[in-house]
Amino acid sequence: MSDQPKVLIADSMSPRAAEIFSDRGIAVDVKPGMSPEELKACIGEYDGLAVRSATKVTADILSAAKNLKVIGRAGIGVDNVDIPAATAAGVVVMNTPYGNSITTAEHAISMMMALARQIPAANASTHAGKWEKNAFMGVELMGKTLGIIGCGNIGAVVADRAQGLKMKVIAYDPYLSPDRAQDLGVEKVELDDLFKRADFISLHTPLTDATRNIVSKEAIASMKKGVRIINCARGGLIDEAALKIALESGQVAGAALDVFTKEPAKENPLFGMAEVVATPHLGAATSEAQENVALQVAEQISDYLLTGAIVNALNMASVTAEEAPRLKPYMKLAEQIGSFAGQVTETGIKAVTVEYEGLAAELNTRPLTAIVLQALLSPLLESVNMISAPVIAKERDIDVSEIKHERAGAYQTSIKLTITTETQTRSLAGTLFNGDKPRIVEVKGIPIDAELGPNMLYITNHDKPGFIGSLGTVLGDAGINIATFHLGRAEMGGNAIALIEVDQTPGEGVMKAICALPNVVQAKALRF
Repeated sequence: MSDQPKVLIADSMSPRAAEIFSDRGIAVDVKPGMSPEELKACIGEYDGLAVRSATKVTADILSAAKNLKVIGRAGIGVDNVDIPAATAAGVVVMNTPYGNSITTAEHAISMMMALARQIPAANASTHAGKWEKNAFMGVELMGKTLGIIGCGNIGAVVADRAQGLKMKVIAYDPYLSPDRAQDLGVEKVELDDLFKRADFISLHTPLTDATRNIVSKEAIASMKKGVRIINCARGGLIDEAALKIALESGQVAGAALDVFTKEPAKENPLFGMAEVVATPHLGAATSEAQENVALQVAEQISDYLLTGAIVNALNMASVTAEEAPRLKPYMKLAEQIGSFAGQVTETGIKAVTVEYEGLAAELNTRPLTAIVLQALLSPLLESVNMISAPVIAKERDIDVSEIKHERAGAYQTSIKLTITTETQTRSLAGTLFNGDKPRIVEVKGIPIDAELGPNMLYITNHDKPGFIGSLGTVLGDAGINIATFHLGRAEMGGNAIALIEVDQTPGEGVMKAICALPNVVQAKALRF
Protein backbone atom coordinates (compact mmCIF):
# COMPACT_ATOMS: atom_id res chain seq x y z
CA MET A 1 0.00 0.00 0.00
CA SER A 2 1.47 3.33 -1.04
CA ASP A 3 -0.15 5.12 1.91
CA GLN A 4 0.97 2.54 4.48
CA PRO A 5 2.77 4.26 7.39
CA LYS A 6 6.42 3.36 7.79
CA VAL A 7 8.42 3.32 11.02
CA LEU A 8 12.15 3.05 11.74
CA ILE A 9 13.41 1.41 14.94
CA ALA A 10 16.85 2.98 15.28
CA ASP A 11 17.98 1.46 18.61
CA SER A 12 18.04 -2.03 20.05
CA MET A 13 14.77 -2.94 21.77
CA SER A 14 12.51 -5.93 22.28
CA PRO A 15 11.60 -7.76 19.02
CA ARG A 16 7.99 -7.47 20.14
CA ALA A 17 8.02 -3.78 19.17
CA ALA A 18 8.56 -4.63 15.49
CA GLU A 19 5.88 -7.32 15.74
CA ILE A 20 3.36 -4.82 17.08
CA PHE A 21 3.99 -2.45 14.16
CA SER A 22 3.62 -5.27 11.64
CA ASP A 23 0.51 -6.69 13.30
CA ARG A 24 -1.15 -3.27 13.09
CA GLY A 25 -0.39 -2.86 9.38
CA ILE A 26 2.60 -0.54 9.70
CA ALA A 27 5.76 -1.19 7.69
CA VAL A 28 8.80 -1.34 9.96
CA ASP A 29 12.57 -1.39 9.50
CA VAL A 30 14.93 -2.28 12.35
CA LYS A 31 18.34 -0.59 11.91
CA PRO A 32 20.11 -0.13 15.25
CA GLY A 33 23.58 1.36 15.43
CA MET A 34 23.40 3.72 12.45
CA SER A 35 25.75 6.67 12.27
CA PRO A 36 24.22 10.18 12.17
CA GLU A 37 25.05 10.35 8.47
CA GLU A 38 23.31 7.04 7.77
CA LEU A 39 20.24 8.08 9.77
CA LYS A 40 20.02 11.43 7.99
CA ALA A 41 20.27 9.70 4.60
CA CYS A 42 17.28 7.43 5.23
CA ILE A 43 15.05 9.28 7.72
CA GLY A 44 13.08 10.99 4.93
CA GLU A 45 11.39 7.65 4.13
CA TYR A 46 9.68 7.30 7.51
CA ASP A 47 6.53 8.53 9.23
CA GLY A 48 7.64 7.37 12.68
CA LEU A 49 10.93 6.90 14.54
CA ALA A 50 11.40 4.72 17.64
CA VAL A 51 14.57 5.25 19.70
CA ARG A 52 16.05 4.57 23.10
CA SER A 53 18.97 6.67 24.37
CA ALA A 54 21.71 5.86 21.85
CA THR A 55 20.32 7.59 18.75
CA LYS A 56 20.64 11.37 18.80
CA VAL A 57 17.74 13.06 16.99
CA THR A 58 19.28 16.44 16.23
CA ALA A 59 18.03 19.46 14.31
CA ASP A 60 20.24 18.33 11.43
CA ILE A 61 18.56 14.92 11.35
CA LEU A 62 15.11 16.52 11.57
CA SER A 63 15.90 18.81 8.64
CA ALA A 64 15.96 15.71 6.44
CA ALA A 65 12.87 14.09 8.02
CA LYS A 66 10.35 15.54 5.57
CA ASN A 67 7.69 12.87 6.22
CA LEU A 68 8.30 12.31 9.92
CA LYS A 69 5.24 12.75 12.11
CA VAL A 70 6.19 11.19 15.42
CA ILE A 71 9.26 10.26 17.49
CA GLY A 72 8.80 7.72 20.27
CA ARG A 73 11.40 7.40 23.03
CA ALA A 74 11.26 3.99 24.74
CA GLY A 75 12.00 5.34 28.21
CA ILE A 76 11.57 8.54 30.18
CA GLY A 77 14.44 10.89 29.38
CA VAL A 78 14.49 12.61 26.00
CA ASP A 79 17.86 14.34 26.30
CA ASN A 80 18.77 12.76 22.96
CA VAL A 81 15.88 14.40 21.07
CA ASP A 82 15.95 18.08 20.06
CA ILE A 83 12.39 18.85 21.14
CA PRO A 84 12.33 22.51 20.01
CA ALA A 85 13.51 21.46 16.53
CA ALA A 86 10.92 18.65 16.44
CA THR A 87 8.21 21.07 17.53
CA ALA A 88 9.17 23.56 14.81
CA ALA A 89 9.01 20.72 12.29
CA GLY A 90 5.58 19.60 13.48
CA VAL A 91 6.83 16.28 14.85
CA VAL A 92 5.16 14.89 17.97
CA VAL A 93 7.68 13.67 20.58
CA MET A 94 6.47 10.94 22.94
CA ASN A 95 8.10 9.06 25.79
CA THR A 96 7.03 6.13 27.98
CA PRO A 97 7.04 7.52 31.52
CA TYR A 98 5.39 4.52 33.17
CA GLY A 99 7.15 1.56 31.55
CA ASN A 100 10.20 1.63 33.81
CA SER A 101 8.93 3.52 36.87
CA ILE A 102 8.92 0.49 39.16
CA THR A 103 12.30 -0.73 37.96
CA THR A 104 14.01 2.65 38.41
CA ALA A 105 12.41 3.21 41.81
CA GLU A 106 13.52 -0.24 42.98
CA HIS A 107 17.06 0.50 41.82
CA ALA A 108 17.07 3.73 43.84
CA ILE A 109 15.94 1.85 46.95
CA SER A 110 18.58 -0.83 46.30
CA MET A 111 21.27 1.83 45.93
CA MET A 112 20.16 3.49 49.17
CA MET A 113 20.34 0.20 51.07
CA ALA A 114 23.69 -0.69 49.53
CA LEU A 115 24.99 2.73 50.54
CA ALA A 116 23.63 2.49 54.08
CA ARG A 117 25.27 -0.91 54.70
CA GLN A 118 28.39 -0.51 52.48
CA ILE A 119 27.45 -3.72 50.68
CA PRO A 120 29.63 -3.28 47.53
CA ALA A 121 32.81 -2.68 49.58
CA ALA A 122 31.97 -5.50 52.00
CA ASN A 123 31.32 -7.83 49.06
CA ALA A 124 34.66 -7.01 47.44
CA SER A 125 36.50 -7.47 50.74
CA THR A 126 34.90 -10.82 51.44
CA HIS A 127 35.61 -12.10 47.92
CA ALA A 128 39.23 -11.09 48.48
CA GLY A 129 39.43 -13.56 51.38
CA LYS A 130 39.26 -10.98 54.14
CA TRP A 131 36.86 -11.08 57.06
CA GLU A 132 36.63 -7.42 58.01
CA LYS A 133 33.50 -7.62 60.10
CA ASN A 134 34.27 -4.46 62.05
CA ALA A 135 35.35 -2.43 59.01
CA PHE A 136 31.87 -1.92 57.58
CA MET A 137 29.72 -0.16 60.13
CA GLY A 138 26.44 0.82 58.50
CA VAL A 139 23.35 2.80 59.46
CA GLU A 140 19.71 1.77 59.75
CA LEU A 141 17.08 3.22 57.44
CA MET A 142 14.21 2.96 59.94
CA GLY A 143 13.42 6.32 61.46
CA LYS A 144 15.65 8.24 59.08
CA THR A 145 14.35 11.12 56.95
CA LEU A 146 14.43 10.60 53.19
CA GLY A 147 14.27 13.77 51.09
CA ILE A 148 12.93 13.19 47.60
CA ILE A 149 13.63 15.85 44.97
CA GLY A 150 11.01 15.35 42.23
CA CYS A 151 7.93 13.42 43.35
CA GLY A 152 6.49 12.34 40.01
CA ASN A 153 5.93 8.77 38.80
CA ILE A 154 9.23 7.35 40.05
CA GLY A 155 9.59 9.58 43.10
CA ALA A 156 6.12 8.53 44.27
CA VAL A 157 7.07 4.83 44.08
CA VAL A 158 10.31 5.51 45.99
CA ALA A 159 8.28 7.31 48.67
CA ASP A 160 5.93 4.33 48.99
CA ARG A 161 8.78 1.83 49.29
CA ALA A 162 10.65 4.03 51.78
CA GLN A 163 7.57 4.29 53.98
CA GLY A 164 7.47 0.50 53.97
CA LEU A 165 10.96 0.67 55.47
CA LYS A 166 9.56 2.98 58.20
CA MET A 167 11.38 6.06 56.93
CA LYS A 168 9.93 9.56 57.18
CA VAL A 169 9.58 11.01 53.68
CA ILE A 170 9.73 14.69 52.79
CA ALA A 171 9.51 15.88 49.19
CA TYR A 172 10.35 18.95 47.14
CA ASP A 173 8.46 19.27 43.87
CA PRO A 174 6.97 22.57 42.61
CA TYR A 175 4.24 20.60 40.81
CA LEU A 176 3.24 18.45 43.78
CA SER A 177 -0.17 19.55 45.02
CA PRO A 178 -1.01 19.43 48.74
CA ASP A 179 -3.74 16.85 48.04
CA ARG A 180 -1.33 14.62 46.12
CA ALA A 181 1.27 14.93 48.88
CA GLN A 182 -1.35 13.88 51.41
CA ASP A 183 -2.37 10.90 49.27
CA LEU A 184 1.28 9.81 49.08
CA GLY A 185 1.79 10.30 52.81
CA VAL A 186 4.73 12.67 52.29
CA GLU A 187 5.42 16.11 53.69
CA LYS A 188 5.81 18.73 50.99
CA VAL A 189 8.69 21.09 51.80
CA GLU A 190 10.81 23.78 50.19
CA LEU A 191 14.21 22.77 48.81
CA ASP A 192 16.22 24.58 51.50
CA ASP A 193 14.23 22.82 54.21
CA LEU A 194 14.79 19.44 52.55
CA PHE A 195 18.54 19.98 52.43
CA LYS A 196 18.62 20.86 56.16
CA ARG A 197 16.47 17.96 57.38
CA ALA A 198 17.20 14.92 55.19
CA ASP A 199 19.47 12.04 56.24
CA PHE A 200 19.21 10.58 52.74
CA ILE A 201 18.45 12.54 49.56
CA SER A 202 17.19 10.81 46.40
CA LEU A 203 16.92 12.67 43.09
CA HIS A 204 14.03 11.98 40.70
CA THR A 205 13.73 15.09 38.54
CA PRO A 206 14.46 15.67 34.84
CA LEU A 207 17.53 17.61 33.80
CA THR A 208 16.53 21.15 32.84
CA ASP A 209 18.13 24.57 33.11
CA ALA A 210 16.32 24.93 36.45
CA THR A 211 17.53 21.60 37.88
CA ARG A 212 21.08 21.49 36.50
CA ASN A 213 23.47 21.25 39.49
CA ILE A 214 20.53 21.43 41.88
CA VAL A 215 22.89 19.69 44.30
CA SER A 216 25.51 22.43 44.18
CA LYS A 217 28.44 23.35 46.40
CA GLU A 218 26.19 25.75 48.31
CA ALA A 219 23.40 23.18 48.62
CA ILE A 220 25.78 20.55 49.98
CA ALA A 221 27.12 23.01 52.55
CA SER A 222 23.55 23.54 53.85
CA MET A 223 22.90 19.79 54.31
CA LYS A 224 23.21 17.74 57.47
CA LYS A 225 26.75 16.57 58.10
CA GLY A 226 26.91 12.89 57.12
CA VAL A 227 24.07 13.04 54.58
CA ARG A 228 23.92 10.31 51.94
CA ILE A 229 22.91 11.15 48.33
CA ILE A 230 21.35 8.86 45.70
CA ASN A 231 20.97 9.80 42.03
CA CYS A 232 19.23 7.40 39.66
CA ALA A 233 17.66 10.19 37.59
CA ARG A 234 19.97 12.22 35.35
CA GLY A 235 23.63 13.12 35.25
CA GLY A 236 24.16 16.85 35.67
CA LEU A 237 21.84 17.21 38.66
CA ILE A 238 24.87 17.05 40.98
CA ASP A 239 28.01 19.17 40.84
CA GLU A 240 30.39 16.20 40.78
CA ALA A 241 33.48 18.25 41.70
CA ALA A 242 31.69 19.71 44.73
CA LEU A 243 30.46 16.26 45.73
CA LYS A 244 34.01 14.87 45.66
CA ILE A 245 35.23 17.61 48.01
CA ALA A 246 32.28 17.02 50.34
CA LEU A 247 32.94 13.27 50.44
CA GLU A 248 36.59 13.87 51.26
CA SER A 249 35.69 16.26 54.08
CA GLY A 250 32.98 14.02 55.52
CA GLN A 251 30.19 16.55 54.95
CA VAL A 252 28.64 13.86 52.74
CA ALA A 253 29.01 10.34 54.17
CA GLY A 254 28.37 8.58 50.88
CA ALA A 255 26.83 8.73 47.42
CA ALA A 256 25.15 6.12 45.26
CA LEU A 257 25.19 7.13 41.61
CA ASP A 258 23.65 5.42 38.60
CA VAL A 259 24.06 8.42 36.29
CA PHE A 260 26.89 10.82 35.53
CA THR A 261 27.39 14.17 33.82
CA LYS A 262 29.25 12.50 30.95
CA GLU A 263 28.18 9.05 29.77
CA PRO A 264 29.40 6.48 28.98
CA ALA A 265 31.42 7.28 32.11
CA LYS A 266 34.71 5.54 31.46
CA GLU A 267 36.39 7.86 33.95
CA ASN A 268 35.07 10.21 36.60
CA PRO A 269 36.57 12.07 39.58
CA LEU A 270 34.28 10.07 41.89
CA PHE A 271 35.45 6.67 40.67
CA GLY A 272 37.63 4.77 43.13
CA MET A 273 36.27 6.57 46.20
CA ALA A 274 35.32 4.12 48.95
CA GLU A 275 32.27 6.23 49.85
CA VAL A 276 30.76 5.99 46.35
CA VAL A 277 28.56 3.19 45.00
CA ALA A 278 28.46 3.41 41.20
CA THR A 279 26.44 1.56 38.56
CA PRO A 280 26.39 2.11 34.76
CA HIS A 281 22.94 3.70 34.26
CA LEU A 282 21.02 0.56 35.27
CA GLY A 283 17.84 2.30 36.43
CA ALA A 284 15.71 0.75 33.70
CA ALA A 285 17.81 -2.37 33.23
CA THR A 286 15.41 -5.19 33.98
CA SER A 287 13.92 -7.54 31.46
CA GLU A 288 10.42 -6.44 32.50
CA ALA A 289 11.17 -2.75 31.98
CA GLN A 290 12.88 -3.26 28.64
CA GLU A 291 9.90 -5.22 27.39
CA ASN A 292 7.37 -2.73 28.80
CA VAL A 293 8.87 0.42 27.27
CA ALA A 294 9.35 -1.25 23.87
CA LEU A 295 5.74 -2.42 23.74
CA GLN A 296 4.45 0.89 25.02
CA VAL A 297 6.33 3.02 22.49
CA ALA A 298 5.24 0.76 19.61
CA GLU A 299 1.59 1.01 20.65
CA GLN A 300 1.78 4.80 21.09
CA ILE A 301 3.40 5.40 17.71
CA SER A 302 0.92 3.03 16.03
CA ASP A 303 -2.06 4.72 17.66
CA TYR A 304 -0.92 8.13 16.49
CA LEU A 305 -0.20 7.10 12.91
CA LEU A 306 -3.41 5.09 12.54
CA THR A 307 -5.98 6.97 14.64
CA GLY A 308 -4.45 10.31 15.62
CA ALA A 309 -4.36 9.38 19.31
CA ILE A 310 -1.58 11.23 21.18
CA VAL A 311 -0.33 9.70 24.43
CA ASN A 312 2.55 10.84 26.65
CA ALA A 313 3.54 13.60 24.23
CA LEU A 314 6.03 16.20 25.44
CA ASN A 315 5.17 18.92 22.91
CA MET A 316 1.49 18.35 22.21
CA ALA A 317 -1.74 17.84 24.15
CA SER A 318 -2.67 14.20 24.63
CA VAL A 319 -5.61 12.74 22.69
CA THR A 320 -6.86 9.25 23.51
CA ALA A 321 -7.94 6.73 20.88
CA GLU A 322 -11.52 7.21 22.07
CA GLU A 323 -11.30 11.01 21.80
CA ALA A 324 -9.70 11.14 18.34
CA PRO A 325 -12.83 10.29 16.27
CA ARG A 326 -14.99 12.64 18.36
CA LEU A 327 -12.51 15.46 17.84
CA LYS A 328 -12.16 15.00 14.09
CA PRO A 329 -15.15 17.14 12.94
CA TYR A 330 -14.32 19.76 15.57
CA MET A 331 -10.75 19.89 14.23
CA LYS A 332 -12.15 20.78 10.81
CA LEU A 333 -14.35 23.47 12.36
CA ALA A 334 -11.43 24.84 14.41
CA GLU A 335 -9.27 24.97 11.28
CA GLN A 336 -11.93 26.85 9.30
CA ILE A 337 -12.54 29.39 12.07
CA GLY A 338 -8.82 30.02 12.58
CA SER A 339 -8.11 30.25 8.86
CA PHE A 340 -11.01 32.64 8.29
CA ALA A 341 -9.75 34.96 11.04
CA GLY A 342 -6.15 34.74 9.87
CA GLN A 343 -6.98 35.62 6.29
CA VAL A 344 -8.93 38.76 7.23
CA THR A 345 -6.47 39.95 9.90
CA GLU A 346 -4.11 42.62 8.60
CA THR A 347 -2.39 43.91 11.75
CA GLY A 348 -0.45 42.36 14.64
CA ILE A 349 -2.37 40.04 16.97
CA LYS A 350 -2.28 40.86 20.67
CA ALA A 351 -4.73 38.35 22.16
CA VAL A 352 -6.70 35.25 21.19
CA THR A 353 -9.66 33.84 23.11
CA VAL A 354 -11.27 30.54 22.14
CA GLU A 355 -14.64 29.77 23.73
CA TYR A 356 -16.22 26.33 23.73
CA GLU A 357 -19.93 26.01 24.42
CA GLY A 358 -22.27 23.07 24.95
CA LEU A 359 -21.00 19.71 23.71
CA ALA A 360 -17.70 21.26 22.59
CA ALA A 361 -16.95 22.25 26.20
CA GLU A 362 -17.01 18.56 27.20
CA LEU A 363 -14.16 17.72 24.82
CA ASN A 364 -10.39 17.71 25.22
CA THR A 365 -10.04 21.25 23.85
CA ARG A 366 -6.25 21.78 24.00
CA PRO A 367 -5.60 20.22 20.57
CA LEU A 368 -8.52 22.19 19.14
CA THR A 369 -7.04 25.45 20.39
CA ALA A 370 -3.68 24.44 18.90
CA ILE A 371 -5.38 23.93 15.51
CA VAL A 372 -7.13 27.30 15.78
CA LEU A 373 -3.76 28.95 16.43
CA GLN A 374 -2.09 27.11 13.57
CA ALA A 375 -4.77 28.15 11.09
CA LEU A 376 -4.85 31.70 12.46
CA LEU A 377 -1.09 32.24 12.24
CA SER A 378 -0.44 30.40 8.97
CA PRO A 379 -1.47 33.31 6.68
CA LEU A 380 0.81 35.62 8.66
CA LEU A 381 3.85 33.41 9.33
CA GLU A 382 5.69 30.65 7.49
CA SER A 383 6.11 27.07 8.72
CA VAL A 384 3.45 27.06 11.44
CA ASN A 385 1.94 23.73 12.51
CA MET A 386 -0.43 22.66 15.27
CA ILE A 387 2.51 21.57 17.42
CA SER A 388 4.60 24.72 17.04
CA ALA A 389 1.70 27.23 16.98
CA PRO A 390 1.27 27.54 20.79
CA VAL A 391 5.02 28.03 21.17
CA ILE A 392 5.12 30.66 18.42
CA ALA A 393 2.17 32.49 19.97
CA LYS A 394 3.97 32.60 23.33
CA GLU A 395 7.21 33.78 21.72
CA ARG A 396 5.30 36.65 20.07
CA ASP A 397 3.59 37.66 23.33
CA ILE A 398 0.14 36.74 22.05
CA ASP A 399 -2.12 36.18 25.05
CA VAL A 400 -4.02 32.92 24.43
CA SER A 401 -6.93 31.86 26.63
CA GLU A 402 -9.54 29.11 26.61
CA ILE A 403 -13.02 29.47 28.08
CA LYS A 404 -15.52 26.63 28.49
CA HIS A 405 -19.26 27.20 28.84
CA GLU A 406 -20.94 23.90 29.66
CA ARG A 407 -24.35 25.44 29.03
CA ALA A 408 -25.71 25.23 25.50
CA GLY A 409 -26.47 28.56 23.83
CA ALA A 410 -28.26 29.13 20.54
CA TYR A 411 -26.58 25.96 19.29
CA GLN A 412 -26.05 22.60 20.95
CA THR A 413 -22.32 22.94 20.35
CA SER A 414 -20.15 25.84 19.19
CA ILE A 415 -16.67 27.31 19.04
CA LYS A 416 -16.17 31.07 19.16
CA LEU A 417 -12.89 32.83 18.35
CA THR A 418 -12.17 36.41 19.41
CA ILE A 419 -9.08 38.15 18.04
CA THR A 420 -7.70 41.38 19.50
CA THR A 421 -5.33 43.14 17.11
CA GLU A 422 -3.49 46.46 17.24
CA THR A 423 -6.54 48.19 15.76
CA GLN A 424 -9.70 46.23 16.62
CA THR A 425 -11.40 43.22 18.19
CA ARG A 426 -13.09 40.74 15.84
CA SER A 427 -14.99 37.56 16.61
CA LEU A 428 -16.55 34.68 14.69
CA ALA A 429 -18.24 31.48 15.71
CA GLY A 430 -19.10 28.14 14.18
CA THR A 431 -21.03 24.99 14.93
CA LEU A 432 -21.54 21.48 13.56
CA PHE A 433 -24.71 20.54 11.71
CA ASN A 434 -25.72 16.88 11.82
CA GLY A 435 -22.76 16.23 14.11
CA ASP A 436 -19.98 16.59 11.54
CA LYS A 437 -20.67 19.46 9.09
CA PRO A 438 -18.89 22.74 10.02
CA ARG A 439 -20.89 25.95 9.60
CA ILE A 440 -20.03 29.58 10.30
CA VAL A 441 -22.88 31.06 12.36
CA GLU A 442 -21.56 34.45 13.46
CA VAL A 443 -19.10 37.03 12.17
CA LYS A 444 -18.36 40.23 14.13
CA GLY A 445 -21.53 39.69 16.16
CA ILE A 446 -23.70 39.39 13.04
CA PRO A 447 -25.64 36.10 12.71
CA ILE A 448 -25.09 34.19 9.47
CA ASP A 449 -25.42 30.60 8.31
CA ALA A 450 -22.65 29.64 5.89
CA GLU A 451 -20.89 26.47 4.82
CA LEU A 452 -17.37 27.27 3.60
CA GLY A 453 -16.19 26.00 0.24
CA PRO A 454 -12.69 26.06 -1.29
CA ASN A 455 -13.13 29.58 -2.77
CA MET A 456 -15.02 32.17 -0.76
CA LEU A 457 -15.65 35.90 -0.96
CA TYR A 458 -16.02 37.74 2.36
CA ILE A 459 -17.56 41.18 2.03
CA THR A 460 -18.58 43.74 4.64
CA ASN A 461 -20.92 46.44 3.45
CA HIS A 462 -23.64 48.90 4.38
CA ASP A 463 -27.10 47.35 4.10
CA LYS A 464 -28.44 49.35 1.17
CA PRO A 465 -30.56 48.30 -1.84
CA GLY A 466 -28.74 47.38 -5.04
CA PHE A 467 -25.64 45.83 -3.45
CA ILE A 468 -26.45 42.22 -4.42
CA GLY A 469 -27.30 43.16 -7.98
CA SER A 470 -24.15 45.20 -8.56
CA LEU A 471 -21.99 42.45 -7.04
CA GLY A 472 -23.63 39.83 -9.25
CA THR A 473 -22.94 41.98 -12.30
CA VAL A 474 -19.22 42.27 -11.50
CA LEU A 475 -18.88 38.52 -10.97
CA GLY A 476 -20.98 37.72 -14.06
CA ASP A 477 -18.92 40.04 -16.27
CA ALA A 478 -15.78 38.24 -15.02
CA GLY A 479 -17.27 34.83 -15.80
CA ILE A 480 -17.25 33.81 -12.14
CA ASN A 481 -20.12 31.56 -11.12
CA ILE A 482 -21.74 31.83 -7.68
CA ALA A 483 -22.20 28.48 -5.89
CA THR A 484 -23.77 29.69 -2.62
CA PHE A 485 -24.68 33.13 -1.24
CA HIS A 486 -25.04 33.82 2.50
CA LEU A 487 -26.09 37.16 4.00
CA GLY A 488 -26.30 38.63 7.49
CA ARG A 489 -26.87 42.06 8.96
CA ALA A 490 -26.78 43.69 12.37
CA GLU A 491 -29.94 45.73 11.70
CA MET A 492 -31.93 47.14 8.81
CA GLY A 493 -29.76 49.65 6.95
CA GLY A 494 -26.77 48.99 9.22
CA ASN A 495 -23.64 46.86 8.92
CA ALA A 496 -23.97 43.74 6.81
CA ILE A 497 -21.77 40.85 5.68
CA ALA A 498 -21.82 38.43 2.76
CA LEU A 499 -20.11 35.05 2.45
CA ILE A 500 -20.20 33.84 -1.13
CA GLU A 501 -18.82 30.59 -2.47
CA VAL A 502 -17.55 30.95 -6.04
CA ASP A 503 -16.25 28.37 -8.49
CA GLN A 504 -12.83 29.97 -8.90
CA THR A 505 -10.65 32.49 -7.10
CA PRO A 506 -11.37 36.07 -8.26
CA GLY A 507 -8.33 37.83 -9.72
CA GLU A 508 -6.89 41.11 -8.53
CA GLY A 509 -8.90 43.12 -11.07
CA VAL A 510 -12.19 41.58 -9.96
CA MET A 511 -11.40 42.27 -6.29
CA LYS A 512 -10.62 45.91 -7.10
CA ALA A 513 -13.94 46.21 -8.93
CA ILE A 514 -15.80 44.73 -5.93
CA CYS A 515 -14.06 47.06 -3.49
CA ALA A 516 -15.05 50.02 -5.70
CA LEU A 517 -18.78 49.17 -5.51
CA PRO A 518 -21.01 51.60 -3.57
CA ASN A 519 -21.46 50.66 0.12
CA VAL A 520 -18.65 48.05 0.15
CA VAL A 521 -16.40 48.51 3.21
CA GLN A 522 -14.06 45.54 2.78
CA ALA A 523 -13.75 42.59 0.39
CA LYS A 524 -11.46 39.58 0.76
CA ALA A 525 -10.97 36.43 -1.31
CA LEU A 526 -10.58 33.48 1.07
CA ARG A 527 -9.20 30.00 0.43
CA PHE A 528 -10.08 26.90 2.47
